[in-house]
Formats: sequence, C-alpha cells, structure tokens
Amino acid sequence: MKFKAFLTDNGVNLLEKRFLPALDKMGRICHLYLTRDHAIFLHNLLNGDGVQSIAQFRKEALFDDYRISSQNEDRIAFTIDLALLHRALRSSVSISSTTTTTTITDRLQIKLVKKLPPNSQQPMPFLSFESKGYKSAVIQDVPISKPLSRADVLELQSALDMAQDLPQTLVQVPDLHQLQSFVDRLKHVGDLLNISITQYGDLHLQVSTTLISLGQEFRKLRILGVQADVPPSNQNMSAQSRTEMAIQRGEAMSVQVSMKHFAKSLQCHLAKPDCAFYGIAPQGACLTVIFQFFIPGTRQTDKSISLHCRLPVLDPGS
Repeated sequence: MKFKAFLTDNGVNLLEKRFLPALDKMGRICHLYLTRDHAIFLHNLLNGDGVQSIAQFRKEALFDDYRISSQNEDRIAFTIDLALLHRALRSSVSISSTTTTTTITDRLQIKLVKKLPPNSQQPMPFLSFESKGYKSAVIQDVPISKPLSRADVLELQSALDMAQDLPQTLVQVPDLHQLQSFVDRLKHVGDLLNISITQYGDLHLQVSTTLISLGQEFRKLRILGVQADVPPSNQNMSAQSRTEMAIQRGEAMSVQVSMKHFAKSLQCHLAKPDCAFYGIAPQGACLTVIFQFFIPGTRQTDKSISLHCRLPVLDPGS
C-alpha cells in the first residue's frame, strides 16, 4: 500500500491551527482513514466507550497531488498519536518558514513509509513529513500502528456509515462560547446532564442533585428536519413543564449524558466552527452534535469539511 501527497497552505492551517488541537481534546489516539477522496479522523468508532468524533476532509481541502493505492479499494487506515502528529506538523512548518526564499517554493510532503528504528530488527510504519527548503530537506517521522486489515477497514467503514445517520430534529446553537461558559459552571454541580430537544426549537440543559437543580433553556432556535407548532398553552408554563408536555405529545426527546463527555465535545470550538446543531437520535440512542463551517467570507456551508460528535447516553436509573 502507498500514500503520498503534498499539504497545501490551507491544509496546513486547517490541521495545525484548528483541527488537531480540537481532536486532541477528544482523545490522543485516533484512527486516520484515507480513501481515494477523503482523509478522515475517527475517535472511538470501533468501541462504544466515550465520545465518537468524526472529522472528514475532501482531499482537495488538505492536499495537492494526492496519490493512494492499496489492495483494499485504495483504502488505508491506521491509528496515530495526535500530539505527535501535531508536533511534527508544527515543526515542519516552522522549519519551512525559516528556509523558504522568494525564489524557491517550499512544499511539505506527507507519505507512508517503513523504516528500521534504532536497536530494532523489524521495520516499522511511519507517517513521514518531508519539508524541502532552499538548501536542505528535513524529515519528521510520526510512528503509526500497523495498517488495519481488510476486515478491520470494512468494520471501520461500516461504523462510519452508521454514524452518518442524522436525528430527525436538529436545533442550532450559534453561540458556542455562551454554552461553554454555562457548562463550565454546571460541571462543578453534578456529573450527569439532562438534555431535552423539542420540535419547537428549544434546547433544555439541566443538572440535578439531591440538594440543587440548575438548568438553562435556549428557545426559538433554528430547526432542521422535523418541527412542530408551539402549543398556545406553552406561554404560561415553566421550562420543565413545557418540556414534559412536549415529550408526552411526542414532540420532544430527552436523554442523559455524562457532563464530562458533553464538556469534551465542546472542545471542538477549537476547530473554529461557525455554528453547531444538536439532536437526539431515534430511540434516544445518542446525542449528536454537528459543527458547521462556512466558506470564508460567505454564509454558504463548506461541504469539503465536516465534523460531528456522538455522545453515549446513560440510563437515568444508573
């Protein structure tokens, strides 16, 4: 199997400044899945433990001269340490910026290689960065796992396909910093967060303990998918009563998630999304958070980049 490409300036900026810092907060180790058309970073898709995160890039968003080949339909997947990847990329960029001249165009090449580490008899796989300056080339090697077998790649692809299913109702939270500030206060109160989403465009967050109950409601949010008209009786009801009635009418869903998981998912703000949508999967299977990115200078969705998280839900009785 072979993989080789050149990172574009835009690709370097996306990874170094935005996505790698965000993804590292999800978990230091992740799968990097390369296909003919996409590069995808995946957390926890092959195990049900923790927050699943999926960051997907069309090859043109990151690379020039993208070449991949394998006997598994040109698909390659392996695990990688995001902190080491980030360090190598940052170092390569730093080196190239100090060696570039006005007459030489520097390019940062990334490729899969096998090398014999010191004091080892067995060649090991690496993701290698080669930064070619005016008079020298500097190579940074990031160790990776042995590439996944055909069966494991199929399992990863199947999990990825399943993770693309959208909740029937999504509500938009445009101000992630406000939500982050609120959660920073809530996480000192309790470990479990109750989340309700209505088809009227309401998002209700609540933490309850034996001594205290704190919550916040975001109302009249933008809705994608199934929506319903707000009942007139809602006007004079408390947030909790409105939510309970909406659930009884089949126009809302409620789940409980780990506060730690919810706070972790908010770290995706480091990728600088323009807004976020929240939804609850059918039968309350998970809480889905979809981050949206706009083409710079417009309000049009950048379809070459996608990022979303799926948070496992907890049994309220646990």
